[in-house]
Amino acid sequence: MHPTLVINVVGLTPALLGRATPNLSRFAAGGCLRPLSTITPAVTCSVQATFVTGLAPREHGIVGNGWLFRDLMEIWLWRQSNRLVTGERVWDAGKARDARFTCANLFWWYAMAAATDVAVTPRPIYKADGRKLPDCYSDPPELRRELTQKLGLFPLFRFWGPATSIESSRWIAAAAKHVLETRDPTLTLVYLPHLDYGLQRLGPDHPDIAKDLGEIDAVAGELVDRARALGRRVIVLSEYGIVPVSRPVHVNRALREAGLLAVREEDGGESLDIPRSRAFALADHQIAHVYVRDASDLAIARAALEALAGVAQVLDRSGQAGLGLDHERSGELVLLSEPDAWFTYYYWLDDRRAPDFARTVDIHKKPGYDPAELFIDPKIRWPQIAIAWRLFKKTLGLRTLMNVIPLDAALVRGSHGRADNPGEHGPVFLSSEPRLVPEGPVEARHVKDLMLSHVFDA
Repeated sequence: MHPTLVINVVGLTPALLGRATPNLSRFAAGGCLRPLSTITPAVTCSVQATFVTGLAPREHGIVGNGWLFRDLMEIWLWRQSNRLVTGERVWDAGKARDARFTCANLFWWYAMAAATDVAVTPRPIYKADGRKLPDCYSDPPELRRELTQKLGLFPLFRFWGPATSIESSRWIAAAAKHVLETRDPTLTLVYLPHLDYGLQRLGPDHPDIAKDLGEIDAVAGELVDRARALGRRVIVLSEYGIVPVSRPVHVNRALREAGLLAVREEDGGESLDIPRSRAFALADHQIAHVYVRDASDLAIARAALEALAGVAQVLDRSGQAGLGLDHERSGELVLLSEPDAWFTYYYWLDDRRAPDFARTVDIHKKPGYDPAELFIDPKIRWPQIAIAWRLFKKTLGLRTLMNVIPLDAALVRGSHGRADNPGEHGPVFLSSEPRLVPEGPVEARHVKDLMLSHVFDA
């Protein structure tokens, strides 16, 4: 067996390579660079599930970063259990070929309850008084203690939110080096998300993205060099490319105005009333799952959505089948945005009626993905003082909201979710072993087999 490291540099595209990436460019020149044909939806959880199973969403069941759990009538995003995924995983296939095969999963999604030998994933501590403390989860549990002692606490608030920085990807890369040196896994999966954040904030064409490119290139380059020094083969890939966007599309507001979406008044704000809604959308970047309670309302919902500027396609089950997305977890309708648009989760019609969590970082309460969490509200005149004051009140044991997130979706300048981006804005597959990678585009569903060939082929 040939130990192999797989680095997921989120958002990396051919257009970005070379601009400020000497290390990754040198790696590509010394091996091979192929375009990667991704799936719909081109979002983190779905694509990673395809990478590790070789299956389409209709087969592995991960139809987005979240979906409506119909038996509970609740939307859940960013769940952690690997038991939500169906199909043979790459680590199962590796162990079947050689019982000595081991796998480490460092921050790829659905890491918990997986049959990997090593796993590390974000896992904050939620205290009864409302505090959220940065932490991570590991299997085996002693690895968490080792990493915390060596690297400090996992920088959760640098991993997502307005304070995101290279610090979180640097921590993950350092954790990967520690695992390589102390556990020696046969296959190591590493997730480096840093580039994704700047691309959503600024868009891929903004000159300031060069800073983020340089930072992730340095981190990835050091990890590649360490892996090669340890005799490992290396794959560098990305899940999707990010395209410039300028049009937020408020799908739920359109459904509400059509009389299909219901809200519940709660303490001066409005929450989405899923049980009473005839139709609502779970927005996920450039895709949205629209759940329609009764078949008799499908035509009404379709008409409202087809008339909405920024919506490119409205797919029923037959349309979803053509994309491999016809799964029971999918909405009765699935929307794809125009290339320069993306979908918000907003359902209120007046910002004064927005729920309290709308202005906070709260990935579990919001019924959809919210990239505005990457920004601090520009209306706050002294943001650092505002944040420090809120943190001070928390240290005193007082309940307070970190309500510093804007409700201005127009701030977002980059998005993803479509599989048909122009080639220069699509994902990539790089390898240190060009003879193992066929010419032409690499399909996302073939990544599993390519990982195994890197491990097992001469």
